[in-house]
Amino acid sequence: MTRAAAPESPALLLVGCGKMGGALLAGWQERRLAGRVFVVEPGTGAAPFAGKPGIALLTDAAALPGGFRPAVVVLAVKPQGMPEVLPAYRRFAAEGALFLSIAAGKTLGFFARALGEEAAVVRAMPNTPAAIGRGIAVACANRRVRPEQRRIAEALLAAVGEVGWVEDESLIDAVTAVSGSGPAYVFLLIECLAKAGAAAGLPEDLAARLARATVAGSGELARLSAESAAKLRENVTSPGGTTRAALDVLMGADGLEPLLRRAVLAAAKRSRELAD
Repeated sequence: MTRAAAPESPALLLVGCGKMGGALLAGWQERRLAGRVFVVEPGTGAAPFAGKPGIALLTDAAALPGGFRPAVVVLAVKPQGMPEVLPAYRRFAAEGALFLSIAAGKTLGFFARALGEEAAVVRAMPNTPAAIGRGIAVACANRRVRPEQRRIAEALLAAVGEVGWVEDESLIDAVTAVSGSGPAYVFLLIECLAKAGAAAGLPEDLAARLARATVAGSGELARLSAESAAKLRENVTSPGGTTRAALDVLMGADGLEPLLRRAVLAAAKRSRELAD
């Protein structure tokens, strides 16, 4: 995984400015990756960017300037709305624009059918920690994407976290199941740990505080440490101690590992079902 160096600022068109689109836009602004960005958002998601220099907010693609030719069209709309949205932007594919999609389930084949076989498309799966610049995205490019376009796509995604690439698009389903959906698993862990603490007698507010701080601190330790997660776990575990007693439950035959495996496989299966 890498953080890309910024290339020369391209002309950008952001279609959709919800939570993920807004996170990307904020990252581009902070890192000065674009001189001017046109944003098409019919709802209120783009409101925080109103009046900011270099950003033009539009509610419809028809309002785009006639001579505007974006180098990159970033698609950050809901997957179910994509078929209705794409026709307004098809002309940019013929003009050589790169399309960067962060819509779950919409395949490179779907975009080839919607935009034309000549369209250069990168499909990416980011995750919600992008909102604080700590996300991770994995991307896959079709054969029309030129090396310089790939570098631009990486820089745009790296504005909000780490970036990785796969050549086999089918792996995006597993990426979705691990990192795309993964923050929800971690938040559930915080919930469950807090409830367990309360069940052990702690005041609910203290149990919630302990759970949140423990998960956040452990994640940061894992990020900064050169040691593996297994080694970090072993460092906390004394033979015959309290941690060992808990891990005997969590690492049992019906414990956390097989449960998470089933969860990830279920999410990957659903991702495949949503694909075109």
